[in-house]
Amino acid sequence: MEVVITEGAEEIGEVVADAVARVLVGRPDPTLGLATGSSPLPVYRALIDRYRRGQVSFGAATAFLLDEYVGLPPDHPQSYRRFIQSEFTDHVDLPPDRLHGPDVDRPDLPEACRDYEHRIRSAGGIDLQLLGIGSDGHIGFNEPTSSLASRTRLKTLAPSTRADNARFFGPGDEVPLHVITQGLGAILEAGHLVLFAMGARKAMAVAAAVEGPVAAMCPASVLQLHQHATVVLDAGAAGELRLVDYYRDVYRHKPAWQTI
Repeated sequence: MEVVITEGAEEIGEVVADAVARVLVGRPDPTLGLATGSSPLPVYRALIDRYRRGQVSFGAATAFLLDEYVGLPPDHPQSYRRFIQSEFTDHVDLPPDRLHGPDVDRPDLPEACRDYEHRIRSAGGIDLQLLGIGSDGHIGFNEPTSSLASRTRLKTLAPSTRADNARFFGPGDEVPLHVITQGLGAILEAGHLVLFAMGARKAMAVAAAVEGPVAAMCPASVLQLHQHATVVLDAGAAGELRLVDYYRDVYRHKPAWQTI
């Protein structure tokens, strides 16, 4: 696992956008895994800017959402498909029919989960998966005690996660109780995992994920098992790490050819 500590949100966006751009340029049919929430916004802004300057194209790409609420209409402003469209894909040249999410309206949700994994495999698997981290260490909607081998499935959200997400909903709107999320075992199948976090509120979770034991109580710690995982942080999110000086020194002295 590589840990990159930056000066703030803008640098996080540029570092991660560099990794995404390399996938877009380096593969004829790149496949991206997209995360939602506030953490990815600097990345999406950086990618939109590069697209507008003609530096990258998403025309040959396919994208898969990490998760989706169950019970929201597709056009609800807080559905994750709508979020990704309004914050990212409507502003670049990703073909609309290549943006995929779990089919949360299917009567048979377990079948919809299996079908979603089949669609990902049929696309060749995810080359680069973007990930945020919750204050309790969750990634996607894999809450603490999720199996490290879990697959795409229906999950009931913890009260703390619903409270974290309530800020995105309007007055009178309740955060749904259920989601479909890619499981930890499914996430580990991506070629490159890139997790990013900002702010001191995420510092304890980041420290548990990066330097703690691999444990279901901190689902993000599963990244320690991946052959190519990168964690990109600002100073606040890195505040509880013990090896900050080491991470900074390693990144500062990387050869020019060695990317994240």
